Parts: sequence; structure tokens; C-alpha cells
Amino acid sequence: MPQLVECVPNFSEGNSQEVIDAISRAIAQTPGCVLLDVDSGPSTNRTVYTFVGQPNDVVEGALNAARAAARLIDMSKHKGEHPRMGALDVCPFIPVRDVSMDECVLCAQAFGQRLAEELDVPVYLYGEAARMASRQTLPAIRAGEYEALPEKLKQAEWAPDFGPATFVPSWGATATGARKFLIAFNINLLSTKEQAHRIALNLREQGRGKDQPGLLKKVQGIGWYLDEKNLAQVSTNLLDFEVTALHTVYEETCREAQELNLPVVGSQLVGLVPLKAVLDAATFYCKKENLFILEEEHRIRLVVNRLGLDSLSPFNPKERIIEYLIPEGQPEQCLVNKSLGAFVREVGARSAAPGGGSVAAAVAAMGAALASMVGLMTYGRRQFEHLDAEMRRLIPPFHKASAQLTALVDTDAQAFAGYLEALKLPKNTLEQRDRRLAAMQDGLKQAVAVPLSLAETVASLWPMLQELALCGNLACRSDLQVAAKALETGVFGAYFNVLTNLKDITDKGFRDQTRQRVSSLLQDAQTQAALVLDHLEARRE
Repeated sequence: MPQLVECVPNFSEGNSQEVIDAISRAIAQTPGCVLLDVDSGPSTNRTVYTFVGQPNDVVEGALNAARAAARLIDMSKHKGEHPRMGALDVCPFIPVRDVSMDECVLCAQAFGQRLAEELDVPVYLYGEAARMASRQTLPAIRAGEYEALPEKLKQAEWAPDFGPATFVPSWGATATGARKFLIAFNINLLSTKEQAHRIALNLREQGRGKDQPGLLKKVQGIGWYLDEKNLAQVSTNLLDFEVTALHTVYEETCREAQELNLPVVGSQLVGLVPLKAVLDAATFYCKKENLFILEEEHRIRLVVNRLGLDSLSPFNPKERIIEYLIPEGQPEQCLVNKSLGAFVREVGARSAAPGGGSVAAAVAAMGAALASMVGLMTYGRRQFEHLDAEMRRLIPPFHKASAQLTALVDTDAQAFAGYLEALKLPKNTLEQRDRRLAAMQDGLKQAVAVPLSLAETVASLWPMLQELALCGNLACRSDLQVAAKALETGVFGAYFNVLTNLKDITDKGFRDQTRQRVSSLLQDAQTQAALVLDHLEARRE
């Protein structure tokens, strides 16, 4: 899959649809850029654009958007609730797929330099791209906002990283940088702006200053009032949702609001959100309320309900969760997206892939799915009510493993690609031959890793399958019997795929260790599958 960088430029215009659309077109018409989301706010007078593409393409997309803004936005007339200092206020680059943070820093540097040279405007680097500690955070650079720029630019410590240290009234200044995924999350209150800001000060990491830090790490916050919605918001930026989670911000806001006797009436996500952030919130609420929800769609629906994400406008996960929007190449080429008939025909075609490895993964995935089905056919029925707690524990591992094993159907078909690419490397000099041989060995080890991970995944399921065989719905006995043999067959296939690729690996230690491990996994699978069948045979109606 190609490299993918996300770019989220924030422009200081949220009311003129003509301007908003012009900037949208500038991005969407840039070759290689895919515009995912446009989120405008009249009260903040700001629009957040989200688009993705390969590194060079997103830099061009951001420049095209900036050129359009330079023609259409006049900062000297701008007013809005959101802090800002420029027509293009901030333009971060975020790694999404097969891209390092360092590469995103290079994107920010290239964009900043070209923007400053072309428009003759001051540009600051922030975040991971910052060249000095005092410029790492956006609030530090934006302190005083647009109105403070004429005097600020005269100070040596605030000389821009690119462009002139002169005030450009129509533009202001721009910050660009590289960062992790930021979640813009606003919690709605029926309160005054001042009450919302009081809560924001209590929560944000900066707090009220050095002597009064806030409660939540990696969180920025401010309180404001949305005239068009007739309510206040605690507006937050989650700089790292794995440090402070979405649900943590919401729950802490609710706690603070309750202390002030203020009602919380839902929340709002601005722009896009990573799937993991939503699923982490689902896990929190499932645990908090002792809920049993397996399907991803249902878990997302739970979070939308608990956080009130649809309180101001409909929340459509397919339009707001970034993983659902990012182009995955050509989905029609994925084996798992084909019909069963098409997959079988492709296996039977005159080509090396898909072959035994993909078939082994598919068989194992169906074995795990059958076990999940038996658990669900037991759970929630009055006659098996006494087993509900056990089923809640046993079903999720099978459900998760089924998805993991399904993904290996395509991964296995692609596993040999690294080795085949290595074969094409030049071999004219000794150095080239050494590099080619090293790449070939790495490719073979990757080809071994895929079927080995299949066997390891199945190995983790045997204890649960034994329990299920002893207490699951006996009307599904044949399904469990098939599940056991399907999982065993998956390991059987993985075993021979590992051995096939091991024979050309020159690292004897790796070869011996891997052969020993996969042999042990196969022997265990045969023993465990037989034991499951014995348990089922011993049970009576």
C-alpha cells in the first residue's frame, strides 16, 4: 500500500460558503489528494479541512489551498470565537500509513518554506517540527493572536522560521508542523461562556498557569459560546488520545459540570476521529455498565449514544471515522472482499497465489467463527442462563481471532512479495549482491512470520474451545466438531508453509528455533482437537 499522510489545515473563514468551497476545490483538484472532511463553524469563523495523500501530494494540496485563501480571506476583517493568528492559521501533517514522524517533519518544512517564499508571509514551525522548545505548542506561538503580531514580529525571539519578520495585515502568520493525530472534541453545556471556560481551565493540562496545572495530560481547552446553537461548549484538543482518552474528557467534564449544577447536553467531534479512540470509549462503557457488545458497528453506536455525538448534527461513522474513509488501494483486489465462489475460483487458477497459506487462514478463520457462533447460540437463552457469564468470557476471543485470521488470507498471499522484490535488486557489484541477499533473507523471514502467526493465534484458542465443548449448546455439537478440525487444519497448513520457506533461510539459529516452535504448535493442535472431539462425544443429549 502507498504511503499516506494526513493534512488538516485550519482556515479563518467559517461563514462564506463561496470561500469554503473554493478552498475545498483547490484541495480536491490536487492530483493524489483525497479530501475527506470539511467542518465549518459560524461562531468560530473557522473551517477545518482533512485530506490525505502521499507526502509530496499533500504538500502540493496544502499549497493550493493556501493560494486560494490568499485571494479570498482578509484577516484584518476577521472575528471569531476560536484563537487564530492567520488566514491559514495552522497546517499540521500527521503520519497515517507507512510514514514516519520524521517524514512528516520534512513535509512541514517543505510546505513552510514554499509558502513563505511564494506568498511572502511569516511561517512558524511547531510540534515535532519545532526548532526550539518555546515553539513546540501551538498556544505558545499563537499567544496574543493576530492582533499581537505587529509588535510580536519585531521581537528577535519571535522571528519566523520562514518568511519575513513583517506584519502582513491580510494574512497574519501561519504555523505548520508535524504531530500525532489530534482529536477536536467539544462538550455541550447549557451554561454561560464563563462557566464553560472555568471547567476548561480545570481540565486542560496548562490549567491556570504553572502554579495551577489542570487535571488532564495532553489536553488543551477553552470555553466559548455558540450563538447559532444557543449553548456553551468546553472545547478541547486531545493531543494524544492514548494518554487522555475521549471518554475521560467527557466524563471529567460531566463531573465538573455536576459540581456547578450545570447540564451536559451531548458533545461534538470536529473533523475526523481514529477508530481506536471510539472503540476505547466503547470498552470503557461496556466495562462500566457491564455490557456485552461484540460487533464493531454496535460498539460505535453505543459511544455515539453515551457521548451524545449526534446532539448538534447527525454523526455518520462512515463519514467521521478516518479508517472508514482512507482509500485502501483497490478493494476489489482483496481476496476477502471477493465472493466465496470467486475466491475458490482464484485458488483454483493457474497462479501461485492465493495458495495453501491463504486457504489455511480461511479455514482457520471459519473454525474460529463457528466457535463464536456456538457461544452465541448458548448465550442469552433461558435454558443456558446460568452460563451467560462464561459465554461473555469465551465468545470475544473467537470473535477477535476470526477477524485476525481472515486478514491473514490476504496477508499470506502478499507475504512472498518482499522476497520477489528482492530478487529484482541489482547484483553487479559485491555491495549490491550483499544488499540483495540480505533483502531476500528478510523477505523469506516475513514469509515465514505470516503462517507462524496463524498457528500462534489458533494456539491461544484451544483452552476456550475445551471449555465450550464441555458446556456449550449441545444442539451445536457438529458445529464445534467442525470448528476443532478447521482450526487444526489451519495449523497443519501453516506448518508446511513455514517449512517450505525455512529451507532457504541461511540463519541456522532462526531456522532451528522456528522449526521447533511450529512443530510444537502442530503437535499441540492435533492433541487439543482430539480432546475437543472426545469431550463432545462424551456428552449426551
